[in-house]
Amino acid sequence: MPIETVYIDKVFHKMTKSKDVHEGILMVEESKDNQSHFLVYGGKGMDSQIILASITKLFTTACILKLNEQGKLSLNDRLTKYFNQEVLQGLHTYKGQDHTPNLTIAHLLFQTSGLPDAYEEKSVNLKKQVIHKDFYLSFDELLATTKQMKPHFLPEPVGKAYYADINFDLLGRIIEKVCQSSLEEAFKRLVYDPLNLKQTYIPQKESDSIPPIYFKQTKLHRPNYVMSCGASGGVVSTTRELMEFIKAFFQGRLFDKEVFQQLSSYNKLQASMYPIQYGGGYMRVPLEGLPTLFKGKGELLGHSGSTGSFAFYYPEKEIYIVGDLNQSSNPALPIRMAMRVAISV
Repeated sequence: MPIETVYIDKVFHKMTKSKDVHEGILMVEESKDNQSHFLVYGGKGMDSQIILASITKLFTTACILKLNEQGKLSLNDRLTKYFNQEVLQGLHTYKGQDHTPNLTIAHLLFQTSGLPDAYEEKSVNLKKQVIHKDFYLSFDELLATTKQMKPHFLPEPVGKAYYADINFDLLGRIIEKVCQSSLEEAFKRLVYDPLNLKQTYIPQKESDSIPPIYFKQTKLHRPNYVMSCGASGGVVSTTRELMEFIKAFFQGRLFDKEVFQQLSSYNKLQASMYPIQYGGGYMRVPLEGLPTLFKGKGELLGHSGSTGSFAFYYPEKEIYIVGDLNQSSNPALPIRMAMRVAISV
């Protein structure tokens, strides 16, 4: 069934009229007929660089699932298998007791570890700090910061998850240890090369090409902070290559898609991220009910990024939706864009 481009155009033009959206890009592809539709605003192109931010978590997830498939790790492995005791000690201290030894790869992947998020929470709020200055935060510094914060619950509560970047930063370190390589080299071998992605990478030095990010009306250049995000948010790519990746992710070209039977156990995230739920390494956004005024049907699967990026699969219509609004002041923008596009088709 052809994509209803007229309605998609209306959604895109309405979203880009916002005073905070200075540039935008949207690509929608229907897998059955291989039909695609592409829209740009503010000078962006299909091969313009975009910071994927938390969409990077899908790349990390793909690597974890491939290594699991190869028998090089198990989702049930405890973190103590990959880190020295002194490195992790005190990471998850809840009501005076250290539960860190109970943490597994699955807890990290499903965001059910209960660990706090240094990026968003008021006690640290790295997001607010990075608006004012660029800085690099090492993995050890992030661990030390997280240890000073309080976990939200014991690992694996029933029906509950808490979104925290530290979960995927830890997964990135596990990938490096298993592959005996840098994260970028592991991504290249397990994701970039199989999909022939030539313009997708994790910046390694300040001189690497890293596009600016808008915060409201201010254009920010934050290369050091982007480089410190690694497995939780450090990938730079293009809309064209992001589309290729998201299709491969859900079509089983990077790992056996039968694993989605295990991954599709969804838990509600913290209230600030409503209505998003989290499964095994990716978001689920329900399209039915109050958030869409009961106009939607089905669900979106994929991820958004705090910089305005989005990459989702809409199984109801077998449609893929990717793009970027490059605005970090409102993380709900990319979610709303994807939801409205899905409803419009």
